[in-house]
Parts: sequence; structure tokens; C-alpha cells
Amino acid sequence: MARFLFVVPFLLMASGASAQQRPGHDACARDVSRFCRAQMNDGDQIVLACLKQNRARISKACQQILASHGQ
Repeated sequence: MARFLFVVPFLLMASGASAQQRPGHDACARDVSRFCRAQMNDGDQIVLACLKQNRARISKACQQILASHGQ
């Protein structure tokens, strides 16, 4: 579970996010836990792909974070 706390911030950094990472983490943390739990240890790009595959099911806030980072 500790790894989970680092996945989304690194995911957003990899997609060109600004230095402020906390809002993106908060917006997508629940979605990662719900839809991408099995991929949490597979790396940030895998988690990002999972979120994108589940875009229709993830929260509006997480969808907005992904869109604002070009995903």
C-alpha cells in the first residue's frame, strides 16, 4: 500500500505535470485503488494505461486531471 502513495504523483510527473502533485494524487487515488489495484506494483505507465482504459468509470476529477496533463 505504501507504493500506492507514490504511484499517482510519479504518473503525473511522467506526463509532464507541474511541481504541484498533491491535487492529482487526491483526485485519482480512489480510482487507482478501485480500478487499477492489480496494476499498482507494475509501474506508473501501466497504472496510467489502466486509468485511461477505465476513463468512462473513473471520477470526473480524475478525468479532468488526466485531460489537463494531456492524457
